[in-house]
Amino acid sequence: MADGVPLLELRAVSKVYGGGLLKKRESVVALDGLSFTLGDERPTITAIAGESGSGKTTLAHLLLGHLSPTAGQVLYRGRDVTAMSGRERLQFRREVQPIFQDPFAAFNPFYRVDHVLTSPIKAFGLAENGRSPRTLIEEALEMVGLRPAETLGRYPHQLSGGQRQRIMVARALLCRPRVILADEPVSMVDASLRATILASLQRLNRDLGISIIYITHDLTTAYQICENIIVLYRGCVAEAGSVEQVIQAPKHPYTRLLVASIPVPDRRRRWTGEDLPELDSPAPKVSTGCAFAPRCPSALEICWQQRPPYFRTDEHRVAACFLYQDSPILVSTDVAEVFPSAALAAPAIVPPSPSPWGGMPAQPMRAMRSGQGVGDSS
Repeated sequence: MADGVPLLELRAVSKVYGGGLLKKRESVVALDGLSFTLGDERPTITAIAGESGSGKTTLAHLLLGHLSPTAGQVLYRGRDVTAMSGRERLQFRREVQPIFQDPFAAFNPFYRVDHVLTSPIKAFGLAENGRSPRTLIEEALEMVGLRPAETLGRYPHQLSGGQRQRIMVARALLCRPRVILADEPVSMVDASLRATILASLQRLNRDLGISIIYITHDLTTAYQICENIIVLYRGCVAEAGSVEQVIQAPKHPYTRLLVASIPVPDRRRRWTGEDLPELDSPAPKVSTGCAFAPRCPSALEICWQQRPPYFRTDEHRVAACFLYQDSPILVSTDVAEVFPSAALAAPAIVPPSPSPWGGMPAQPMRAMRSGQGVGDSS
């Protein structure tokens, strides 16, 4: 972190929907006291994972400044996002770029796709040093594996979902961002094209020094491309740390169940995941402690009464679970403190090796930055 100031930071951020004097509906806690720091010294790829309703998209909107936190602060380069001046907000909007889930909804069907690429150039004055907007656009498209001659001048419906999503990656790239927030960027894309889009994100991280926050419910792709992971459950951090430790040997019962739910592509093997109570099914009792207690197969009595702190079960991992209460407690509430800080290169996607899990590899299926990832060609 330059001068000790993080690039992007959440300080005990909570977001509550509903409630109030004039609203009778019950309030919903979407995010509950999350602290997380994204440093400036080395670009990383960090996954935010969890099932639907865990608070992932709310977190993305808070980081982008689309929502204001109910409590806590979101800071960019030490400045509160909700209190920025006009010039600071313009810089923030350029340097923190989103890539959303639906690659079609991002386009106006009445405009050619060129429009989403020329708009940021005009808004942020990106055509500098005599370089034409057309040159910038062509370079960005080639960076994500698209041929400008076959892409520009066409309407959104004339392109595939994978092409549309890569155009949105190119749009983010045009702004020369420091951070990209990718919210489920491959969930609506054919499986055959996912590796190409993920490889594009890795290339931005590896070659251009862009940090990426990768929001997903898919632990397989998170394991493939990320260095660190935060697992959310109902707005709370269940487990966080090195992606290899968290996915290969999960500690928190919720993370274990997420990993166990990964489909096994083997007809001879039966699914061994446990059936859990649904979120909206009546729980036997209300938990004032751990949010996962009503569904946890290993819940202790203390889990219902007290919210667990972050127990540091390994050097590069914390788990918010009383099953590990003999482990030391993380003094800070910033889960990023346990992320590996060694100057390792970002992984590149490589073909998976056979795995006892079926969908996940037995050994890390990742190579160092010097490797070439699948989908690197156009």
